Amino acid sequence: MKYLDFYSKILNCNTEDDVFKYFINNLKPSILLWSYFVNWDKVIKNTKKIEIALNSLNYLIGKEDFDKEFKHLVKENPSVIKAIPSLIVRDGSNSLRFKILIDYKHKKFVYEDYDFTVTKPTGKDIEKYLYFIKESGLKDLIVSKKIKNLVDYMIGVEAGLDSNGRKNRSGHSMENIVEFFIKDLCDRKNLEYIKEADAGKIKDKWNIDVPVDKSSRRYDFVINNGRELIIFETNFYGGGGSKLKSTAGEYRNLYDVLDGKYKFIWITDGYGWKTTERPLRETFDHNEYVFNLDMVEKGILDYIGK
Repeated sequence: MKYLDFYSKILNCNTEDDVFKYFINNLKPSILLWSYFVNWDKVIKNTKKIEIALNSLNYLIGKEDFDKEFKHLVKENPSVIKAIPSLIVRDGSNSLRFKILIDYKHKKFVYEDYDFTVTKPTGKDIEKYLYFIKESGLKDLIVSKKIKNLVDYMIGVEAGLDSNGRKNRSGHSMENIVEFFIKDLCDRKNLEYIKEADAGKIKDKWNIDVPVDKSSRRYDFVINNGRELIIFETNFYGGGGSKLKSTAGEYRNLYDVLDGKYKFIWITDGYGWKTTERPLRETFDHNEYVFNLDMVEKGILDYIGK
């Protein structure tokens, strides 16, 4: 840890132990923003892509002779075929071709190919699509009238799938929060900064070669104050786990890779660190600058250039 006037003047901390204790005692419980829960723009956009086909499939809801009506609908409007996988297959890849394992109990793996990109389905194709809908349970759902509208159903499916993106949104929340303070600093000091800056981007912008510890490294933020670069990495951990220990070690190693040629600031927060203090303390003692959001909130970034 490098001493800053900020610690004594603002935090009333006079030793490294004082500063680290302050760090742990002032971790934030959450950084959830309203945007964390569901990306509704994405949900509506994905649903819109197949809305016409879904409205056509609504024709089947409650039909007594589902099989007959399904065959009729597909013959009249083959484009509905592409919408079928979206109703039940949520692997994130928007796949329209599948190999379904239909038997293995005879000690032999038997697959059936399904292709939902066919534009002119034959009678045999339509029979296969019907079988797919039956075996996947979609037919029972439609016939039972448990859903009234497939477009509304699809919005629910997309909203549920979008929950998988919450982890990424949580990471982006930390970046967005820190960027607010970095942008404020740069606007006040007339400084330049880059977001998600890899070595090539930094070279192109400022003609400066910056080392990286791995080829995929993209620094969250880099400020150029005219004399030196200030490099930032950020993250937030609401819960504990082995990831925190490896992260602390990663940023300790990254500090060594930069070899003191550039200021490296790690801004991290979250109650997860309360259960993983030791590796955090090791990096805190090893690196010059390890801050939390409370320190940023109180203006520590203004002290970096002093």
